[in-house]
Amino acid sequence: MCGIVGYVGPQQAQGVVIEGLRRLEYRGYDSAGIALVVDGELASDKRAGKLANLEKAVAASPLPPSTTGIGHTRWATHGAPNDVNAHPHTGGARRVALVHNGIIENFAELRDRIEADDHVMLSETDTEVAAQLLELQVESGIDLTTAMQRVCRQLEGAFTLVAIDSHDPSRVVAARRNSPLVVGIGEGENFLGSDVAAFIEHTREAMELGQDQVVTITRDGVEVTDFDGNPSEGKRYHVTWDLSAAEKDGHDWFMRKEIFEQPRAVADSLLGRRTPAGLLHLDEMRLSDDELRDVTKIIIIACGTSFYAGMVAKYAIEHWTRTPVEVELASEFRYRDPILDYSTLVVAISQSGETADTLQAIRHARTQRSKVLAICNTNGSTIPRESDAVIYTHAGPEIGVASTKGFLTQLVACYLLALYVAQVKGTRYGDEITEIVHQLEEMPDHIATVLESAEQVYELARSHLDTRSVLFLGRHAGYPVALEGALKLKELAYIHAEGFAAGELKHGPIALIEEGMPVLCVVPPQGRDQLHEKMISGIQEVRARGARTICLAEEGDTKIEPYADVLIRLPKVPVLLQPLVAIVPLQLFACELATAMGHDVDQPRNLAKSVTVE
Repeated sequence: MCGIVGYVGPQQAQGVVIEGLRRLEYRGYDSAGIALVVDGELASDKRAGKLANLEKAVAASPLPPSTTGIGHTRWATHGAPNDVNAHPHTGGARRVALVHNGIIENFAELRDRIEADDHVMLSETDTEVAAQLLELQVESGIDLTTAMQRVCRQLEGAFTLVAIDSHDPSRVVAARRNSPLVVGIGEGENFLGSDVAAFIEHTREAMELGQDQVVTITRDGVEVTDFDGNPSEGKRYHVTWDLSAAEKDGHDWFMRKEIFEQPRAVADSLLGRRTPAGLLHLDEMRLSDDELRDVTKIIIIACGTSFYAGMVAKYAIEHWTRTPVEVELASEFRYRDPILDYSTLVVAISQSGETADTLQAIRHARTQRSKVLAICNTNGSTIPRESDAVIYTHAGPEIGVASTKGFLTQLVACYLLALYVAQVKGTRYGDEITEIVHQLEEMPDHIATVLESAEQVYELARSHLDTRSVLFLGRHAGYPVALEGALKLKELAYIHAEGFAAGELKHGPIALIEEGMPVLCVVPPQGRDQLHEKMISGIQEVRARGARTICLAEEGDTKIEPYADVLIRLPKVPVLLQPLVAIVPLQLFACELATAMGHDVDQPRNLAKSVTVE
């Protein structure tokens, strides 16, 4: 989700680049930087914090005039958010400058190779590896475009790379794989950006790049090749959006944009998780295998949406590791005098890493000698800093207050934690873990399939404009999905919504059912114990009392058809992974209903993105 800008043309590049970065601030970032080509050398500056810090620095120490430059706003993945780790990065001779969005999955082995040749690395980032490799290539006598092609063939993962060569001021070269990049086509000037917002004030003619393509922009034109150097083409189009819509990629809300970013967010969260030998590897696992083997109990603490991710994690961790798991609201945790000791692992889930309730809870756990592992989306935030281990979710920033891709990537991190503990404790064989990881790697495509049916969900949502109460039912891992679906509706549409475990209906909640009440039912996949049949029994109970049943069920499930007034199909996935696809229609439903009701979807009333007070 970093912001990237590149420019070649007659204008002063510094102004164009910083202006473009300002238009990309909505993407969220923790540092900013710029590099220019000036008389055969690089001129650059980069600063942690807001773009204003960079602007202040270049105002105090102006960079020389230049008409070729690149810029970057960074969302930290590898390395803390500080001046050194900020982009652009250079090679050792400071001939090449490079900015990067994404994750280079094999950066550790590439870094080892570079350092073995006595090249000094200055940062903790995966980006510097690409900068060093690129500079080594151009120093051997080839041009920047060919160098980029060769370097990209060595890289694994998802990345957008944009680079300049101080010996060649005529061009900016970029490449993309599974990460966004768009070209802005002007007259006597050309642009690069993470999205069209970076250059929309200069041109509305754009080119969308395909997978594994390298693009070279000069004043006079744009040239596209594949990673092997074969000529290729991008897709030209005219931008009809205004700046506000451009920031949202043509969507009306950031939240809707973020819902549609979920396939990529899940894919990014799975990158770099396995070693060349096939073993799972987590971001900052500072707990030894022996310490994890000593864990006899896991307590998950979280708030709101993160709490529901923790509830799903309980099913996965207990099933795959046979370790007992408790899930606690962080706001209640300290006040019930929990039983903790050195054999307890506390898992804190927080999108921001600053949630006050969760932070106080982990501090209490540490006083009781418990180990703490954080699942977080924000590198360098307080909760990861105060934890013994961290799994970063790599969702990129969320602008919408109601979490969407944050929830899915937290689920992915929880699954990875469960599999990692299973690997360490030996409760699952290696081939079993590999099979589940492969199933996880298929989830981005499954999520994309669900999103293709968005219009069906939108039409359904618009038909409920006068609805004042909605119930959600689920079983097993579908129960937390029901709770999260209800929360989304409460957050956005401001109507009564509740989630229940379907088996609890007869213990009281069935009294709420009245004629025409919509009940959204998350139907488990077929063949898992008796879950599917028991869920159908619950659906029959509410339907017999007049409820309108809206059922989310997997493809090929014909048994549900007689009991569903509305049927939304989900891809066939294992029951423990079903939350990754089942929640998506519920997100779309809440977003569209709130839109139809005239509410501000991105800024719901009374809510804040990060709750930093108890």
